[in-house]
Amino acid sequence: MTEQLRLMAVHAHPDDESSKGAATMASYVARGVDVLVATCTGGERGSVLNPKLQGDTWIEENIHEVRAKEMDAARAILGVKQAWLGFVDSGLPEGDPLPPLPEGCFALQPLETTVEALVRLIREFRPHVMTTYDENGGYPHPDHIMTHTVSMAAFEAAGDPDAYPAAGDPWQPLKLYYNQGISLDRIKALDAAMKERGLESPYAEWIARWDESDRKPREITTKVPCGDFFEVRDRALLAHATQIDPEGPWFRIPLEIQRAVWPTEDYELARSLVDTSLPEDDLFAGITADVVHV
Repeated sequence: MTEQLRLMAVHAHPDDESSKGAATMASYVARGVDVLVATCTGGERGSVLNPKLQGDTWIEENIHEVRAKEMDAARAILGVKQAWLGFVDSGLPEGDPLPPLPEGCFALQPLETTVEALVRLIREFRPHVMTTYDENGGYPHPDHIMTHTVSMAAFEAAGDPDAYPAAGDPWQPLKLYYNQGISLDRIKALDAAMKERGLESPYAEWIARWDESDRKPREITTKVPCGDFFEVRDRALLAHATQIDPEGPWFRIPLEIQRAVWPTEDYELARSLVDTSLPEDDLFAGITADVVHV
């Protein structure tokens, strides 16, 4: 059945696909699943986070083109397809009080516009499974929260022949998941493993901030084994050179420790139109030959 199966991962910016569920996607590609990343914005307002590239005037003046080329490189590494929804990055507002979002940005677009764009892509690609962010966006970036809102509405509308009739023939995805790859349990397990081996963990301050917050744990329903693809994930992440410091905390946990301690990427099942038994180890659990409409 794998030649029929299709997975769509909906993300806010280029680089999100490589930091959230990248090893999962690469593992499914290796099994013959057709995988498409839907990128809502071009990441135009993202800061240059790699200190080695900060202050480069050409990069700052051509950030849209630079980030598009980085996305092409990451896409090739992961072996996935990729499509731009064409909206403009909203940026991450900072300050007290927060400044207004820039006119015309993704987070301020009318829902009928953004949802129709994703519905059109769903109907073209016809995914059986979708992944996106939870209602908090994973973290409260306005584009991540908007991505959640648009994904949920598009999942419901794509199979409705009366919704967005100009956006193609109806297609109903069967399952939708929230990315939950950065859980407190995972971080604490990796932190403990580093300390047990006499190594410095990058997570002490992170855990302290989490413990002091009122952030509630999410329900992890699905753990996809994909440790063999962590190296592919990291290469894809490094392809987003303006966003990722190769000496930063993303890469301080040796892969052998990650594979030994937490060899999965984790998800929360948010919608399912098929019967499945929780917990799962496969995003396509319950999608059998008799329910796949090719």
